Amino acid sequence: MELVIGTKRWSTWSLRPWLALKRTGAPFTETLIALRQADHQTEAAILPHSPSGMVPALKDGDLLIWDSLAICEYLAEKFPDARLWPADPALRALARAAASEMHSGFQSLRGECPMALETAPKVATLSEATQKNIRRIVALWSQLLTRSGGPFLAGEWSIADAFYAPVATRFRTYGVHLSDYGDDGRCGTYMTRLLATPEFLEWEAAAKAGA
Repeated sequence: MELVIGTKRWSTWSLRPWLALKRTGAPFTETLIALRQADHQTEAAILPHSPSGMVPALKDGDLLIWDSLAICEYLAEKFPDARLWPADPALRALARAAASEMHSGFQSLRGECPMALETAPKVATLSEATQKNIRRIVALWSQLLTRSGGPFLAGEWSIADAFYAPVATRFRTYGVHLSDYGDDGRCGTYMTRLLATPEFLEWEAAAKAGA
């Protein structure tokens, strides 16, 4: 398999399936394409790998998948022993709903607080729209952690956690104190745990090294 990804400092969409693929333990080739190139050079570099002109893209033989959630779903089916979704049907449905909400929502947070793993943490003044996004995420995390009992959103680590790992980096980078948004401490503990997983630390180290 080959996973085509973008600059690790910035590409939240690439991080998510990369974490899931790492969790499977399967060998794969990583193809890194620099983002934010001038004059449409980024899209030109990606198009030979992905018809959407965007990353990530997974190649498995003659199969090409060009969406982060679709890639993760494919990996969950291809590697059932990796347990990328929880076994419990109710928790699995909730975890899928949480990942889908992240996949399509929280536009204000995305735009105002882009992932920037090379940036030292700072306190940012956030718009009400972004604060509303944060309150929703804290409520969602709290609901899932209560239902599953933790330590991750659906109990054991799952694709849902892959989808919220970039969010955790944003909260850290922009000085978001979750206690200001209704967290009783569980979400903060979860966020710390999420950013301490070996897979994320490997990605972060590469990002800080300039990848």
